[in-house]
Amino acid sequence: MMGLWQAGAGFGLVLVLAFGLSDAQWRGRSAQTQKPSTFRPWSQVQVPQQSETRMPQFPQTNNPMLVPQKFPSQFSMQTGQDPLGVQSKQLMQGPMVKLTWTFPSLPEEPLQPEIPFELRNPLSPNSVGAQCGENSVYVEVMEDFFGTGQLLMASGFALGGCGPTGQDNNARVLLFESELHGCGSMLTVTEDELVYTFSLVYTPQEFSNGVPIVRSSGAVVSIECHYPRMHNVSSNVLVPTWLPYAAIKVAEERLVFSLKLMTDDWQFERPSNQYFLGDIVNIEASVKTYHHVPLRVFVDRCVATVSPDVNSAPRYSFIENNGCLVDAKFTGSSSRYLPRTQIDKLQFQLEAFRFQQANSGLVYITCILKAVPVATATNSEQKACSFSPNGWVSVDESDQVCGCCDSTCSSTVVQAIRFLEIYGGSKHLLGP
Repeated sequence: MMGLWQAGAGFGLVLVLAFGLSDAQWRGRSAQTQKPSTFRPWSQVQVPQQSETRMPQFPQTNNPMLVPQKFPSQFSMQTGQDPLGVQSKQLMQGPMVKLTWTFPSLPEEPLQPEIPFELRNPLSPNSVGAQCGENSVYVEVMEDFFGTGQLLMASGFALGGCGPTGQDNNARVLLFESELHGCGSMLTVTEDELVYTFSLVYTPQEFSNGVPIVRSSGAVVSIECHYPRMHNVSSNVLVPTWLPYAAIKVAEERLVFSLKLMTDDWQFERPSNQYFLGDIVNIEASVKTYHHVPLRVFVDRCVATVSPDVNSAPRYSFIENNGCLVDAKFTGSSSRYLPRTQIDKLQFQLEAFRFQQANSGLVYITCILKAVPVATATNSEQKACSFSPNGWVSVDESDQVCGCCDSTCSSTVVQAIRFLEIYGGSKHLLGP
């Protein structure tokens, strides 16, 4: 055993010295110290790759110390060493246990409970208005066409191929006007009527900067103007269709004034006259002319009181000097006249208020209205002026007619008196 151990040590010494020898010297030295059957140079030793699962087997030699030992266990282990004492093979053999591992299954998502949901259908907005004249049609289209609060571009609208003829930037309204035979209209003749049909078309416009999306749908609104057919093909005597001069004269002299509380969209008369502080009161003054020449209506003066008596106290005059709305000047409110939509109507807004010493909560508003021919130019006696941070502004023509609002304007003849009771109770209309 000592001799074998020394021989093993001698092989280890040769391994260390071999790194300093050339290939020829190594072969010469190997021939002197080792037998050809038990020695192989390093160039002939096959080094196993990292991907192999077993070590390469070396040929067995006659050297008894390289003979593998047998173990009494059911596993057999073979160990081989080359002449340099490097372990070259180690193999364990025995029964293998079948793998039971599998991929983990995905967790199951909990079922979503039934949720009460009802799809809301959009309501049809009242965003298009039309007025048929004797030989033309006048159309107004709100820029909030779908009633969603989204203003659409004017370039997307066309009336039978015709673009807008005007635009009201304050009311955000597009204006169209066309002759009955223009803008691609279609004429349909029935037994009793002539019907001119126009198509208002909206085409969605892409956003700027190359954004390829739109947030609206195309739409087509049909507009019809109906005119009665006047004909008589019989041989019967024609009955005159004119009215006597006396009846026409009475109709021309009859004027009907009104003062109404209006809804927020100015489309209808407000069904309730109850307001809260901070609300805006919409008031519309109008005159019906019937067979009279076209007239323009004005609010000459308005007084608020706590009782129907216009001379009672306390009282607050918020329109005076022939049409000057002074509430914004005195209290800093947003009260003002609105731009005219019709000559025979005048709309103004008043911030809700109450009298400090009154407990009833009722406010009576009495206004003096007047109407003048449209051909008459506005002046200091017939005007509608609002106070703004930049001074007085007129809703008609030049602002110069408002110059007397800070002093005293001339008086005028009273045409009509209208009375409103708001903030509770019922509304009353008084007048000639």
